[in-house]
Amino acid sequence: MLSKAILEKLTMFQNLGVNLAHIAIFIIFIWIGGLKFVDYEAEGITPFVANSPLSSFFYKDAQNYKINKIPEGTTNSQKVEWHKENRTYLVSYGLGILIITFGTLVLLGLFFPYLGVIGGILVFFMTLITLSFLITTPEVWVQNLGGNAYDFPYLSGAGRLVIKDVAIMACALVVVGSCANRILKQ
Repeated sequence: MLSKAILEKLTMFQNLGVNLAHIAIFIIFIWIGGLKFVDYEAEGITPFVANSPLSSFFYKDAQNYKINKIPEGTTNSQKVEWHKENRTYLVSYGLGILIITFGTLVLLGLFFPYLGVIGGILVFFMTLITLSFLITTPEVWVQNLGGNAYDFPYLSGAGRLVIKDVAIMACALVVVGSCANRILKQ
């Protein structure tokens, strides 16, 4: 059993955790948002955008994304032209700007709690949308290629990328609650 003195010392981790939640969201969002300006990342998010009823309308030709996939580390000038026409890169750039903005608002919440509330709420809803890809995007589940571990609950690389947003969503709520509490105390 832990003593009262140890438990009281451990409470200091709550404030540290709140501050780290701000910083973690910022780092993740700056990095991921910045990658949205690189072609391979724009091409990589195509299955998510194309399959979601919340975003597929951004693309000109969402139905043909599978035949125009470009594997990471390769290039194909004909498929790059399709992605340009499809608005793949343009959509990714816009998403990158939003992600960087949301992450910056969360970080600024350390100093300006109103911005933290706004940023945290935006991050919460963004992660909610991202988690919806577990329902709308077939590529998040291991495909049946002859093995015995496929479909639900077996997450593919894309699915593992998506599921981590549960933790980001939780951090966003910590940020919102902490910033709202600071506003109330002012």
